[in-house]
Amino acid sequence: MKATCWYGACDVRVETVPDPKILNPRDAIVKISSTAICGSDLHLYNGHIPSMAAGDILGHEFMGQIVEVGSAVKNLKVGDRVVVPFPIACGNCYFCKEELYSLCENSNPNAWMAEKLWGHSPCGIFGYSHLTGGYAGGQAEYARVPFADVGPLKIENALTDEQVLFLSDILPTGWMAAENCNIKAGDTVAVWGCGPVGQFAIKSAFLLGAERVIAIDRFPERLRMARDQGGAEVMNYEQVNVLDALKDMTGGRGPDACIDAVAMEAHSHGVMGAYDKVKQLTRLESDRPAALRQAIMACRNGGIVSIPGVYGGFVDKFPLGSLMNRSLTIKTGQTHVHRYMRPLLERIERGEIDPGFVITHRMRLDDAPQGYAMLRNKEHDCIKVVLKP
Repeated sequence: MKATCWYGACDVRVETVPDPKILNPRDAIVKISSTAICGSDLHLYNGHIPSMAAGDILGHEFMGQIVEVGSAVKNLKVGDRVVVPFPIACGNCYFCKEELYSLCENSNPNAWMAEKLWGHSPCGIFGYSHLTGGYAGGQAEYARVPFADVGPLKIENALTDEQVLFLSDILPTGWMAAENCNIKAGDTVAVWGCGPVGQFAIKSAFLLGAERVIAIDRFPERLRMARDQGGAEVMNYEQVNVLDALKDMTGGRGPDACIDAVAMEAHSHGVMGAYDKVKQLTRLESDRPAALRQAIMACRNGGIVSIPGVYGGFVDKFPLGSLMNRSLTIKTGQTHVHRYMRPLLERIERGEIDPGFVITHRMRLDDAPQGYAMLRNKEHDCIKVVLKP
């Protein structure tokens, strides 16, 4: 089969690799009909996530048709159309039973590696380094899905791939980011980053009762989407002082909640931007936390900072004093996708949200290298790329 393979920073290739096989009675094989390049895939593409190996198959947003099932999978059959969640969860451990699926204790065979870096291990994740299991990803023609009796969501209606594909990751991620804000009627929520997760966080915040959402980015096409599709008030951080502007817009108090949908490669201008780039290039910090610093400093006293963006290791100049002295709460985590897939599918079916609005480019799987480069370089107003095997 063909698959998108990683070979180093800014080097991905579509190659012919062996077809996946059933390895466990709880496995299934999915023939992929649609897959996507996620913003967090760019962290792999840019070489910032450790433990990648040459030839690793990328991709964690995918869906398709079941073509083979293991003997223990009783809830799916050949021919079923499914969306596959990016966290791999066993369904039986303590965390799965608590619906904290991205913390599954049984799905990361390389837990010892994650424990050395993070103290404890999260779940296994498709196509996202050997720290999270080394599983082959879904930017391919076929994928092996472990614990298939727990993860995949069966699609039994006429909804298109583009309406349901993002149930695999970014729609639940945006929803959980907003849910973590404990939004009350009348709240103001600020969102840093207007990529696809930020766009869904904006939509979700309004659906959960926010009165105002303020979106912060520097790319006109993203700000335009946040305004026109999401209904947000928008702010270009290269044109204003973000902290001063947010105070002005909220009567001096600050937003009730702030969402960092940017994460480890945040862009910043001036001295701090240069500082972070040098520190990251010299491996003195692994992540550039410019957006997170701003979100903490901007949030009102007693407010919530929600972090759906992916961070990999360690950051510098973290405003812990602001966090503690102003009674702020941080809520974060890899998304517990399984918990949200069916409720969000029902919202799609009711017409409350149509996730396909974030798609700007549709390409063949063979064109994945060009898709990665275009998304990384923000060319042709690219916001979201969907690949068709």
